[in-house]
Amino acid sequence: MTKFGNIGPMQLGLASEKMPKHAIAVIAFDRISPFHLAVPCVVFGDVHPGVPPFRLMVCAGEEGRLTTTAGFDVLVQHGLEALEIADAIIVPSWRDPDERPPQALLAALVAAHRRGAQVVGLCLGAYVLAEAGLLDGRRATTHWGFARDFARRYPQVHLDADVLYIDDGNILTSAGTAAGIDCCLHMLRQWYGAESANSVARRLVVPPHRQGGQAQFVEQPMPATARDSRLADLIDWVRANLQHPHSLDSLAERSLLSRRTFTRHFRQLTGATVGCWLLGERLALTQRLLETTDQPIESIALLAGFGSPESLRHHFRKAFGVPPMTWRQNFKG
Repeated sequence: MTKFGNIGPMQLGLASEKMPKHAIAVIAFDRISPFHLAVPCVVFGDVHPGVPPFRLMVCAGEEGRLTTTAGFDVLVQHGLEALEIADAIIVPSWRDPDERPPQALLAALVAAHRRGAQVVGLCLGAYVLAEAGLLDGRRATTHWGFARDFARRYPQVHLDADVLYIDDGNILTSAGTAAGIDCCLHMLRQWYGAESANSVARRLVVPPHRQGGQAQFVEQPMPATARDSRLADLIDWVRANLQHPHSLDSLAERSLLSRRTFTRHFRQLTGATVGCWLLGERLALTQRLLETTDQPIESIALLAGFGSPESLRHHFRKAFGVPPMTWRQNFKG
């Protein structure tokens, strides 16, 4: 049974002196997928060593009994009133793209966004955000299987159906299923830094960092043949030698493959081009060095393979929206 009513922060147990740094509201609804609901709950609801606790509130997006697609019901303690005090609101999916979400939910999302809350649509949750008008004029993504329908229905949204997730200011959207984990880890990385996000990823046994621009469809996510195992070894070697220049031709030569064959197998293994993958690895190393060392920017630029501080600052700011030194001030220690 769902509980509703006009209750305030104190009645929710959210007194300011006891409130953790971030309060997260996750929207539940009838016929929700347990996996989609579990993704933000395991990232923000479980206790992770070294990561400050969150105040996780699962909130009913509609009145009445809430069932799941797995045949069991969920008992939700909060209603839409909790969105009034949440720092971030996550819509983990939606049950049917052809069904308009309840007006009360749409209005609550708009109100929360207007007061500055971060609003996130995972997988088909992008439909809910689009229906609320929150994605108008913005970049967004959703599950690739629904991209054509989404683009037809919401032409005012700049849809990119090829990526894992998109961060457009205080609005985030992700592709389907497991890409929601990547999006939630990205949020964690924004708030507490790369080491905290990587620590949670290790506990969940998922890749510690996948850039949002990585392709949704990875043909071969794990090495399955001797040839692809060789590429996996090459990837480990490149990660240990990012300070050196690398190119498509040099890596293909090191793998004893033609340029065309190497490109195809690399894309199958990583879901990205060599250039995009290299940039993501260099940025991830830069984050770790900024957070865990006192190395000057000049040294980090060399260690991460950017060559110059100017190049590092350009790519870092483009990817994360802040200069490297601001990142260090926010996340070091």
